[in-house]
Amino acid sequence: MDGKNRNVPQHVAIILDGNGRWAKKRGMPRNYGHVQGAKNVEVICRAAYHMGIKYLTVYAFSTENWKRPQDEVDALMKLLNQYMKNCQKTAKKNNMKVRVIGDKSGLSEPIRQDIAALEEATKEYDGLHFTIALNYGGRDELTRTVKKIASAVKRGEIDVDNITEEMVSGYLDTAGLPDPDLLIRTSYELRISNYLLWQLAYSEFYFTEVPWPDFDEKELQKAVEAYQQRDRRFGKV
Repeated sequence: MDGKNRNVPQHVAIILDGNGRWAKKRGMPRNYGHVQGAKNVEVICRAAYHMGIKYLTVYAFSTENWKRPQDEVDALMKLLNQYMKNCQKTAKKNNMKVRVIGDKSGLSEPIRQDIAALEEATKEYDGLHFTIALNYGGRDELTRTVKKIASAVKRGEIDVDNITEEMVSGYLDTAGLPDPDLLIRTSYELRISNYLLWQLAYSEFYFTEVPWPDFDEKELQKAVEAYQQRDRRFGKV
């Protein structure tokens, strides 16, 4: 596929689902699936960029994921910590600008430090804009946004009558990013699971039975081709 000559979505968001079930099917522990899923992220980042996609946002760890068994949460945090370190090399190799969204205050200090180092090291790269949603929940993001705007109103910095959709967008974690054109969810769960609730208002949805560790470049092409066949009229008759 030649991304330069076809209607490729500018921004793709992905819910990385099915790691645990993928591992269980192979007689392996759930954490093995998470490890393989993390390895697949670089594959899809590279494929997305070559296809002409400019922005890629992935759901790595939700605010609800803290409810999982403690050993799985601990393993995920360890994996994410290591991923943040390794991602600097990946980003340099692939010219990726990396950004992490979500409630960082709920993360450990080592992970927060690694996130800051990663964002600083990649801020000048101009290839794929890669965003990782970590300790992220759409309702939590909107709640934090409302609090920030309310505080600005209280300080007299904002007039209530001047609050617009554009202003709200500017206070979200994703400020400065275009809204996703396409949402992909792997492993065929048919819901958005509190992901980018504001930003997905006009996005196309694509659900696939393929679990995330098996979601390769060909599967990404299928999703993009399905998107290209849709008539995006944004409410027009």
